[in-house]
Amino acid sequence: MWRIMKVLFETQYAYMLEYRAELWLWVLAGSTPIILMGVWQHAAADGQFGLSSIEFIRYFLVVFMVRQVSVVWVIYEFEREVVEGTLSAKLLQPLDPAWHHLISHISERFARFPFIILLLFLGLALYPQAVWWPGWLPILQFSAVTIMIFGLRFLMQYTFALCAFWTERAMAIEQFWFLLYLFLSGMIAPIELFPQQMQDFLAWTPFPYMIHFPAAILVGLPVNVGRGFLMIGLWSGVFWVINRYLWKQGIKKYSGMGA
Repeated sequence: MWRIMKVLFETQYAYMLEYRAELWLWVLAGSTPIILMGVWQHAAADGQFGLSSIEFIRYFLVVFMVRQVSVVWVIYEFEREVVEGTLSAKLLQPLDPAWHHLISHISERFARFPFIILLLFLGLALYPQAVWWPGWLPILQFSAVTIMIFGLRFLMQYTFALCAFWTERAMAIEQFWFLLYLFLSGMIAPIELFPQQMQDFLAWTPFPYMIHFPAAILVGLPVNVGRGFLMIGLWSGVFWVINRYLWKQGIKKYSGMGA
């Protein structure tokens, strides 16, 4: 199994390196937090938002990093495979097709990493007063949470992608979900700026744990670390059960290319 994973990773990593220019464009396309950083930094200088200008800069720099690590596109590939019937070839292999997509995403992270670091250094160079050392424990917690978030985000989108067995527009589900993710995860604004009732409600959803939670850990904002890990694990379990059910039911309906 490990040998297969190694070969898949080396192949996908080489494939990603062939399209370095495209990767650079995708990194830039995900730089919305950098733009919002400037907006909120100036707003904090003129108003009372509970966070200082420096904290806003640090927060959105970390949001940018989390967003780059957790970006997922499996639904676009899987939907095309089902609609075009190319999934059939992968079903003949003694390996769940999900592994192909997962390894592709992981290898893309390694190819994307230099571009992420470059933009982070550029952001800190523009705002040298925002340079800080969070400490080893927050860094370790942030690293673990970021990996878990990537896994949850992949599992969520792959679960939505399985709806392609019943509809040719599974991407519509992801587009609706992404709107909620965009506004409720802390990508547009820190959760601390939301009304308290809204914060209490969001605490039971997966959204704030996918962006705000790791950013708060690294920046030093007050956050319940234990609850965050528990909720990420809980929602991962929920989507895993749904994912396996949809896969078993959907593969019975699949008939692409005479399969």
